[in-house]
Amino acid sequence: MDSLIKFVEEEFVSKKDFPQFSSGDTVTVYYEIKEGEKTRTQFFKGVVIQRRGTGATETFTIRKMSGTVGVERIFPINMPALQKIEINKQGKVRRSRIFYFRGLTGKKARIKEVRS
Repeated sequence: MDSLIKFVEEEFVSKKDFPQFSSGDTVTVYYEIKEGEKTRTQFFKGVVIQRRGTGATETFTIRKMSGTVGVERIFPINMPALQKIEINKQGKVRRSRIFYFRGLTGKKARIKEVRS
């Protein structure tokens, strides 16, 4: 059964070429929004908290601060409305899911940058 599901995912789900990123990275995601008959591009810039799933069901969560309120958004990798993903900074974290980041504010909420 699993092989049948994988086969269908590989054949019918369109793959997009996005850069490799992981948790701790600061990324900007550009996606399309439809308002009535018009479409426009909106972006969401924040820190990747987690990547989860594999293949067609893979998702990633981004967190940003909007004023003093934290806003999180989950994006499926294969969402048709996703246009591009830009990596702004590569962060160095020790965990793959940095949920502790939600409780940090101010200077404690900084992530070390990877210099390459």
